Amino acid sequence: MPENPDRRLAGLTEAARSLQPRTVALRRRLHRHPELGLELPLTRSAVLDELADLPVKVHPGQSCSSVVAVLDGDRPGPTVLLRGDMDALPLTEQTGLPYASRIEGAMHACGHDTHTAMLASAARLLAERRAELAGRVLLMFQPGEEGQHGARYMIEEGLLDATGPAGTPSSAYALHISATIPAGSVQTRPGPIMAAADVLRVTVLGRGGHASAPHDALDPVPAAAAMVGALQTMLTRRVTALEPAVLTVAQIRAGTTSNIIPESAFLEATLRTLSERTRVFLHEQVRLVCQHTAAAYGCTASVQLEPGYPIVVNDPDAAARVDTLAGAVLGPGRVCPMASPILGSEDFAYVLNKVPGALAFLGGCPPHLDPESAPPNHSNRVLFDESAMADGVAVYAAIALDALR
Repeated sequence: MPENPDRRLAGLTEAARSLQPRTVALRRRLHRHPELGLELPLTRSAVLDELADLPVKVHPGQSCSSVVAVLDGDRPGPTVLLRGDMDALPLTEQTGLPYASRIEGAMHACGHDTHTAMLASAARLLAERRAELAGRVLLMFQPGEEGQHGARYMIEEGLLDATGPAGTPSSAYALHISATIPAGSVQTRPGPIMAAADVLRVTVLGRGGHASAPHDALDPVPAAAAMVGALQTMLTRRVTALEPAVLTVAQIRAGTTSNIIPESAFLEATLRTLSERTRVFLHEQVRLVCQHTAAAYGCTASVQLEPGYPIVVNDPDAAARVDTLAGAVLGPGRVCPMASPILGSEDFAYVLNKVPGALAFLGGCPPHLDPESAPPNHSNRVLFDESAMADGVAVYAAIALDALR
């Protein structure tokens, strides 16, 4: 069992609430002007404005709009990394909020605006307590989480070496808000918590012809249709039911009109796994199924598997520490066990592949909504309870104070 947290953590929630007007103001500034991908000039400018009066060393990214900031404590010690992602999603907002997105086709529908605001306020709270820090806090403001591998770019650019002689962080943590978890509660688990997500693209090549004479052609459409069923059967017959894996064919394209047999058909799918062994095995099986199914119809198949984010694996001790600290600052009733991982993906996996740590979920469901039926993250109608951000700020600060005690 992790040791009891320092009693000084008891005042963090009140300190975080005192910063709530500032936290909300930054969140709404970002929410009105969401940006997509790796280049977020307005978002980075807002973050730099918020850090400008703090005693931090700022390192703006070169390959993308990242911000790395280092807050040194008054005494030597290890480094703890805290992450907040900053990018939005390509959705047109329909929440009716007075501070709704002003950008058509872009919206903070996954709560990254809250993550950024919470991390900035946690930096401010920790700056006020530098005398209590034996070591340093590495603040990671990350673009490109939504599929653009922003964390990987930041690591390649030197994120983990940003503190110089102090060396690689000894631990790393991230909070992710959820619109379907009661506001202010915290959930995490040891081991795999989020899945690897890979993209499968298959082009089935046949021979085109007239729809009235399919025997004179090699129709790729039946071959593609058979592949959908064959892939699902493979998943249930080649992978144990005790090992989670999901393969979803989300797109099929073929043909131009009703009386032409096309020369090709195209499938696109997502493959999600929670163990590297199963991931590698399924990559092999998917290729075999697609190629052999195509051959059974006289066609050929070109199979491409694009690796996505790795599996997010929490260090057991770090996950237990998050539970202990969240219970200390928010109350033990606010820490809920997470019975099983989810098959969504997160590029914080790149950091946890190199540094022991944990990702945890922060509840953000507004009180007037039922968590079971509330619009989820990635919905253009999603709503987050802003009061939960003060809890997130307190938990971030508690993690750093505990790691650098």
